Amino acid sequence: MKHIVIAAALCLFASGAIAETVVPRAPSCTADATTKKLAGAAKTSFMKKCETDSTAACDAAAADKKLAGAAKTSFTKKCIKDSVGE
Repeated sequence: MKHIVIAAALCLFASGAIAETVVPRAPSCTADATTKKLAGAAKTSFMKKCETDSTAACDAAAADKKLAGAAKTSFTKKCIKDSVGE
């Protein structure tokens, strides 16, 4: 019984620690462009720069996670899609 109580306490502690490390996501490039009311060439330029920056950041994150091959491609593709937006 003592072991069950200790295990439950550790689980609650771990879930609280994990919840504290969650970082709020930054808004997507599309949302930023909309907020800034960009249109035409200004929006195109902004989106291209934002995608380039996102690609670099996602590649760095994949390298930090030591991903390679299909895992790296999948991670990078999803990361860029999330950063740029729909």
